[in-house]
Amino acid sequence: MGLTTHVLDTMHGCPAEGMAVALYSTQPSTEGAVATLLSLFTLNHDGRSAKPLFNDAELTAGTYRLVFDVAGYFKARGVALPEPNFLNLVSLDFGVAHADQHYHVPLLVSPWSYSTYRGS
Repeated sequence: MGLTTHVLDTMHGCPAEGMAVALYSTQPSTEGAVATLLSLFTLNHDGRSAKPLFNDAELTAGTYRLVFDVAGYFKARGVALPEPNFLNLVSLDFGVAHADQHYHVPLLVSPWSYSTYRGS
């Protein structure tokens, strides 16, 4: 399966359908990580991308970043958010050490908190 993600809206108890997500590859530099945009996508009715972000043959070892538009998603759902928002964009930097394994990056999110882990 390569690399996948799944987002659950813990405020409403449902998948985060319609959330915008960006996937980057990252490289270390003297100024911090340099990020290269690989894809932009919107989560489907199940809070997932329509297809794996990378399939088994495409995934390579390295470092990556997923950026989730949390504030945009909750605003679109009609949630009254303060300005500035507590959470705007949630960035998850992670490493892929074994490209032959499946990497699943779930996000559980509300307007005020989030949690992630390496899923299966």
